[in-house]
Amino acid sequence: MSNVKMEIDGRTVEAAEGTTVLQAAKSIGIKIPTMCDDDRLEPYGGCRMCMVEIETSAGRKRLVASCVYPVEEGLRVQTTTEKIRRIRRMIIELLWPSWQPYAKEYGVTSSRFTTGLTDCSLCGLCLRYCSEVKKSNKIYFKGRGIERRPELIEGAELSCRACGECFSLCGSGWIASRC
Repeated sequence: MSNVKMEIDGRTVEAAEGTTVLQAAKSIGIKIPTMCDDDRLEPYGGCRMCMVEIETSAGRKRLVASCVYPVEEGLRVQTTTEKIRRIRRMIIELLWPSWQPYAKEYGVTSSRFTTGLTDCSLCGLCLRYCSEVKKSNKIYFKGRGIERRPELIEGAELSCRACGECFSLCGSGWIASRC
């Protein structure tokens, strides 16, 4: 596997092909906020908190989720533009009050949206951990859009409580409150 050279926030970084932009940024000490990322799990890109602005070597600019976007030769990445800060503020508002770790950093004190969802950020960490690491598949998403909710399979409460490994991944405490 060969390495590619790219730029993140004006700093040159060399990373192996197959590395994500988020991993490359971490390797040189650049912090990109995430909600659904965990090194033990496959990249998911569900929360979009890790959104960055890229410019390809061909000059094309766009926004991408850094946790799933692979590094490319000559790629230029900006991690903290005003456009990105606006997107992150909106994500925090949309998930309010279930996920507030970045609220102070982004100046969010409340939400202008009414989502009806107050106890789960839909990050999928508990589902993915249960599926990918534990190979148990005891949690799943039910519904679509604003009706989407995590659910435990019937009878899973006791075995989930006994395991409890995903509890610490849940920023909102949803899974621990159900078991």
